[in-house]
Amino acid sequence: MSDDPLTYEDIDPIEGYCMSCRESVEIEDAQAVWTRKGQPASRGTCPICGGTVFRMGKTELHNLDNRPDPVSIGDEGDKRSRPKLTRDTVYINYTNGDEEVAQRLGDDLEKSGLAIWLHEDEGNVNWSSGVHPALTECKHMVYVLSQSALDDNSVKDAWAYFRKNRKPIVIAQVESVDPPDSIRRSARFDMSEYKSALRQIVRTIGDM
Repeated sequence: MSDDPLTYEDIDPIEGYCMSCRESVEIEDAQAVWTRKGQPASRGTCPICGGTVFRMGKTELHNLDNRPDPVSIGDEGDKRSRPKLTRDTVYINYTNGDEEVAQRLGDDLEKSGLAIWLHEDEGNVNWSSGVHPALTECKHMVYVLSQSALDDNSVKDAWAYFRKNRKPIVIAQVESVDPPDSIRRSARFDMSEYKSALRQIVRTIGDM
């Protein structure tokens, strides 16, 4: 067995599911990344459509890079640890099962010039204001709608806070389920037609 260090040339092709093409593809220019929660993932380009492909889980690529510390936010009373967000930041609200599509959506919204914040379930953390500080700072929300999102109390609490404070919500629908009654009038876009839905989401947020 060789003791030579692992290089990118030694890495076998990495596959991921392209949401636009709706098939597994070999990811071009794959890179090891970590989510805000410190979970390993791979991101690259679809060789068919040129879109972003995101795959959760550790691969050989992660053996080439040092893992950064997960992002954590302290108590809201500690001003030094509050998220520093621009006034127009978009809060992407999703459950863990939809993390791949949420990460891809976040990447593409950033490429469109929007600042984004990805929802984090902080469990039993009690913020001094009663809510995660990012919820108070963000102006818009994109709610990734699926059955698991409907069943997730953390996701529900996030959109309910936006609804209570009359802040705009856009629904990115990834499964054929009805949205909660109280936000059923929110703009809703079918993510099965990803490119078209993305353009409409960007346009809708820009008009809000």
